[in-house]
Amino acid sequence: MAITKRRLPTFLQFAKSPNLSQKLMLIGLAITLFFIFLAFFAPVFQAWGWLQNPKDFLSNPIHEPPSAKHWFGTSRLGYDVFSRTLFGAQAALQVVILATGLSMIIGVPLGMLSGYLGGKLDKVLLFIMDSIYTLPGLLLSVTLAFVVGRGILNAAIAISIAYIPQYYRVVRNHTVSVKTEVFIEAAQAMGASTWVVLSRYLFFNVIQSVPVLFTLNAADAILVLGGLGFLGLGLPEEVAEWGHDLKQALEALPTGIWWTTLFPGLTMTCMVVGLSLLGEGLNEFVNPRLRRENRIRN
Repeated sequence: MAITKRRLPTFLQFAKSPNLSQKLMLIGLAITLFFIFLAFFAPVFQAWGWLQNPKDFLSNPIHEPPSAKHWFGTSRLGYDVFSRTLFGAQAALQVVILATGLSMIIGVPLGMLSGYLGGKLDKVLLFIMDSIYTLPGLLLSVTLAFVVGRGILNAAIAISIAYIPQYYRVVRNHTVSVKTEVFIEAAQAMGASTWVVLSRYLFFNVIQSVPVLFTLNAADAILVLGGLGFLGLGLPEEVAEWGHDLKQALEALPTGIWWTTLFPGLTMTCMVVGLSLLGEGLNEFVNPRLRRENRIRN
């Protein structure tokens, strides 16, 4: 009897599946790509500028409702809300990519080293990471933002610290389970160095969950950035940012000025939902056990 090699389902097969969670993942992917597209081409789409010439805004009507000229209306300073929303997406993506990228670059190698080498290094890193993990992410980011100051890079650093333990813990646990496999022991017996074992044999076997963490942390980072902006600790005031715009808009909300709150808030919510759906779908895609359980339930 011929033995056939078992293959994991391709992405196309995954997309054609009737499973509801997989369809939601594709919806999340579409939403995420849409906002990436808008953020990348923000200078092309906006027709009024945002702070290129602040004097021009003084001639715009203050708190003008949505119209053909200003699709999302104008703010209390005469800023075009549509332009601010587009550039807010651009700023959010920059901070999110930097924050999640920094936490991944730091957390993944530390998790591999800790799980593979063990000993005192593992105990010290576990203690540090567990201590950071017990702190609320927003509170930690707010505290760090006071220290590092405002700006895209500074906001990314303040946000990234809270996510490092997540990458560390996931990768370390995978490393501890994989390092006892036969192929790792064979490489060690052949005299492979620690660097060779980590980079060639361990890395691609312990990062399955990293893309899932990346998308879920990106969704959370958008909310944290919005919180920092709302508190005045995120980006400089001259940079379009949803949290700061929402803070300014709330002052006019009791007077019936709804559009300056609705559009930035709705955009932030849609972007977070898209990334969350994408992350949950990726989790099922990379985890065969979840696919089997969902197939049984359906």
